[in-house]
Amino acid sequence: MSLYKRPDSRIWWAAIRLPDGGRVCRSSGTANRQEAQEWLDHMRADLWRIHRLGERPTYPWQEAVVRWCKEKAHKATALEDRAKFRWLDGYLRGRLLHTITRDEIQAIGEAKARESSRATANRYLGLVRAVLKRAAGPWQWIEKAPAVTLYPEAKRRVRWLTKEEVIRLLQALPPHQRQLARFALATGLRQANVLGMRWPNVDLERRTAWVHADEAKGGTAIGVPLNDEAIAVLREEIGKHCDYVFTFRRRPLANANTKAWKNALRRAGIEHFRWHDLRHVWATWHLMAGTTLGELQELGAWKSEAMVRRYAHFAPEQMRKAADRLATFWYTAAKQVAAETPQPVELLVGRAGIEPATNGLRVRCSTS
Repeated sequence: MSLYKRPDSRIWWAAIRLPDGGRVCRSSGTANRQEAQEWLDHMRADLWRIHRLGERPTYPWQEAVVRWCKEKAHKATALEDRAKFRWLDGYLRGRLLHTITRDEIQAIGEAKARESSRATANRYLGLVRAVLKRAAGPWQWIEKAPAVTLYPEAKRRVRWLTKEEVIRLLQALPPHQRQLARFALATGLRQANVLGMRWPNVDLERRTAWVHADEAKGGTAIGVPLNDEAIAVLREEIGKHCDYVFTFRRRPLANANTKAWKNALRRAGIEHFRWHDLRHVWATWHLMAGTTLGELQELGAWKSEAMVRRYAHFAPEQMRKAADRLATFWYTAAKQVAAETPQPVELLVGRAGIEPATNGLRVRCSTS
């Protein structure tokens, strides 16, 4: 076994000859020669114990990350996973999987919670938990994955805007950001699908656009009906780029949640509002306009009805109409039953005690 460097890397690698004659190459994870040599010495000792004593092989965290990224490359959140792994590298680089404890993982979560929020920390803790569970399950690299407890998260209220607030926001946005927001409010598409919209996926004559399955969050192709506002936005973008619909300085946009977006929110006097919340505004306005929950689920390409029901309280008019159906079904029948029911004696006799005239029997009374 010897250390070497690859031409495109500063990290020391080792070519390791296995007891069965096989050969593998592994990264030491460090650019320091002394640290790499220490790692290699440990690796030799581990291989001896595995071969002579029959111990289970050990695997470093970096190796698990590489395998995870290869197996999950198809995920829509693959790039987000890579970004999380880069942050986690500061805590888990060089660690063997079987030595990572529950307390260490919780400490990592606490560090992330202090840096951002508990909700964000849960995303990182969830990723670590998923990797270790896979290592203990399909990969058979460790005997058991440590239990990881996530922080409790309060249910967030749906954040939406009034028409007046949206007008102020659109006026405060720079032109290219304004077009993105208008299109999102007209279609309800997520940020990635708005930014990635291409002209080959738009049919202005049929008033339809498409999001391919590999570009959709749910993994299912989405047909997007285009209303008048969406058509108007698209026509204004014609000729600016041969492929992408929305661009800035003739280049595709990588992110909409930029400094320009945040500055526009501040100028418009709008707080606690994310770019993704434009989708909530779209859904809320749909229900207020009379769109049913079933129609909204189809338009928004939600797989779960539960995802749509969080907007249900914005449709009181639909609920009132539903409540009125009971009046038609039951109370009309109740009135008819009441009309056919014989009136009680109390209603035949007035409150003053005057008995109405009746054709009763005449009885002669004898005084003798």
